[in-house]
Amino acid sequence: MALPFSSLFSLLLLLMFFVTEICNALPVAQNGTVEYLKLRLLHIKASPSEAIAFDFHRLSVLFSSLHTSQSLKSPVVSGASTGSGQYFVDLRLGTPPQKLLLVADTGSDLVWVQCSACRDCSRHSPGSSFLARHSTTFSPHHCYDSACQLVPLPRHHRCNHTRLHSPCRYEYFYADGSVTSGFFSKETTTLNTSSGREARLKGIAFGCAFRISGPSVSGDSFNGAHGVMGLGRGPISLSAQLGRRFGNKFSYCLMDHTLSPPPTSYLLIGGAQNDVAPGKGRVRYTPLHTNPFSPTFYYIEIQSVSVDGVKLLIDPSVWALDEQGNGGTIVDSGTTLTFLPEPAYRQILSAMKRRVRLPSPVEPTPDFDLCVNVSGMEHPSLPRLSFKLGGDSVFSPPPRNYFLDIEEDVKCLALQAVMTPSGFSVIGNLMQQGFLLEFDKDRTRLGFSRHGCALP
Repeated sequence: MALPFSSLFSLLLLLMFFVTEICNALPVAQNGTVEYLKLRLLHIKASPSEAIAFDFHRLSVLFSSLHTSQSLKSPVVSGASTGSGQYFVDLRLGTPPQKLLLVADTGSDLVWVQCSACRDCSRHSPGSSFLARHSTTFSPHHCYDSACQLVPLPRHHRCNHTRLHSPCRYEYFYADGSVTSGFFSKETTTLNTSSGREARLKGIAFGCAFRISGPSVSGDSFNGAHGVMGLGRGPISLSAQLGRRFGNKFSYCLMDHTLSPPPTSYLLIGGAQNDVAPGKGRVRYTPLHTNPFSPTFYYIEIQSVSVDGVKLLIDPSVWALDEQGNGGTIVDSGTTLTFLPEPAYRQILSAMKRRVRLPSPVEPTPDFDLCVNVSGMEHPSLPRLSFKLGGDSVFSPPPRNYFLDIEEDVKCLALQAVMTPSGFSVIGNLMQQGFLLEFDKDRTRLGFSRHGCALP
C-alpha cells in the first residue's frame, strides 16, 4: 500500500527535526566499542481477572483508533497505559536530573510526563511530577518550530509568530476520551549506557503535561506512573529520536516475572543486540509491516499456526492486513495476553483440547476457555504452539508463555478471541517472555532469540 501524503509530510518533518536537534555520532566507549543505552524495566503484576479487564479496555482503545479521523498534525491515537501487565522505566529528566516513572509502550509515540509549573514546590514530593522551573535546561518548543507540526494542537490554537515566548501547545487525546495536554518541549535526559557510564542526551522532545484526565492516564490502570515513554514507529517516539545516535534500533528482554525473586528485564536502545549470539545464527527475523491507517504499531505477518507440529487448517485471509487497515498482527508491550481472530482462536482451542491429557479444575474458570489441574506435577505436559511468520521464520514459545497460572495448581490457556472484523491480532507481553525482541527500523524487521536473554 502506498503511503499517504500525511506520512510523507511527517517523514520530511522528521528529517528536519533530527538534523537540527539530535544528529550526533554513535557514542563510543573507551575500549572502542559502540555503546548502547540500557534501561531497567520494572514490572507491575496484576491478577488474571485484572489482566483480562485491562487488556480488553486497551484493545477497545487501540481498535477504535484505527479509523479515527486524523489530520496532518494529529498522530494515531494511542492506547498507552491501558494495560495491566505493564512495564515501567525510570527516566531522569532535566538539570539537575529528576527521577520519574514512565510506562514503556510500543503502542504509542509521544513521550510525556506529568508537569508542575510551581515556583515554591515544597508541597510536591520528589518524583511526583516534573518540576519544569527547577531545571536549567527545560525549553518549550516555539509554536512555529518544525517539531511543533509533529504533535496534535489544541482547537482554536493560534501561533503568534511575533512573540518571543509563544510555546508549542499540544493536546493528545486517547480513544476513550482521556487527554494529556501541555507544552511540547525539549529537555536533557540522563540514561545509563552499556559501559556503565551515564549519558546526558540533549534536545529530547517530550510533552510537559499540565492537564491529565481520564482512565487511560490515571487511576488503577496507570499504577502510579508519571507519564508514558512512547516507543512506537512515529517520529516523536523516544526510539525514533534516539535512532540516529544509537543505530535506529531497540530491543527488550521480558523475563519470567512469576519467578521469585523475579529476574531483571531490560530495554536496550542501540546496536548491541547484534552481539547476543555472534556467529551462531541464533537470531531469527521477520519483516515489519506498516499500516498507513495506524503507522505507530509494529505489524508482523502470521502465515500459519501449528499445535504439537501439526499445521492447523486456518484460512490465510484470517491473518491478512487489508487495504482499509483492518486485520494484521501487532507486537505490543502493553497488552498481557495474546489476542487472535475468532476463527483462528477456535481452531487453536479445539486442537489444544484434543491434545491435553490433564484433568479440569474443580472450580469453574469463567474468563478462560481451557484450564487444567496440574496439582502434583512439577513439569506438566502441555501442547506446543508455534507460529510460522513472514520471512520464513518460526516463533515457538514455551508453554509457560501461553498457559497462565491463575491460582495454585491451575493453568489456563492465555489466548483470547478478537470478535470484531476490523480488529487486529496482538502478541502480548506474556507470549514475548524469555525472548530478546529486536526492533530494527533501518532494516524494517523484528528479530527474536531465546539466547542471551532467556533462562536455560
